[in-house]
Amino acid sequence: MLDNKGFDLWADGYDAAVGLSDEENSYPFAGYKDVLGTIFKEIMSKKNARVLDIGFGTGTLTTKLYENGCEVYGQDFSQRMIELAKEKMENAHLYQGDFTNGLVKELSENKYDYIVGTYSLHHLTDEQKVIFLKSLLERLDEGGKLLIGDVAFETRAALEKCKEEVGDEWDEDEIYFVIDELRKSFDKVEFFPKSYCAGVIEIMP
Repeated sequence: MLDNKGFDLWADGYDAAVGLSDEENSYPFAGYKDVLGTIFKEIMSKKNARVLDIGFGTGTLTTKLYENGCEVYGQDFSQRMIELAKEKMENAHLYQGDFTNGLVKELSENKYDYIVGTYSLHHLTDEQKVIFLKSLLERLDEGGKLLIGDVAFETRAALEKCKEEVGDEWDEDEIYFVIDELRKSFDKVEFFPKSYCAGVIEIMP
């Protein structure tokens, strides 16, 4: 797993690397644009939404939301990623912090219309995911939604099939969402597949 220094080093080339994987329809970013587009469209259905982005990276999604009237908040553990995102979103509320330790204080005191995590929460173990996601649901305003875009599979068997097909390219340090297992901890879960290895997960309180 990359630490914050690793992400700092990767930050400037991150968008290009992701785009190449998406265009080639290759793991892990196959369906990336569709994933982000689906989340963007959902958030745009509410005017001037207040959005918290967990692990926003260089701000690919949040910049579009920011430019379209959303009030953007975010937490990322890479200072370089934050610097790049700040260049695009001068008035966004962006904080540095490792979300494996939860939200930073400034963000944990607010309520949001949407909380988003795109290709970031797979750094948590399955147990950590459940604890963190439950804490995020408490930060949603009435009618709010938690939207996760990531490498994800409907079943454990589907994950194992993809892992076998990907072979040596599979990242053993990343722990991907299995929707069947997620439903054991959350009542209101919807999954919208966007490629053979990714999709959008919607969780409501």
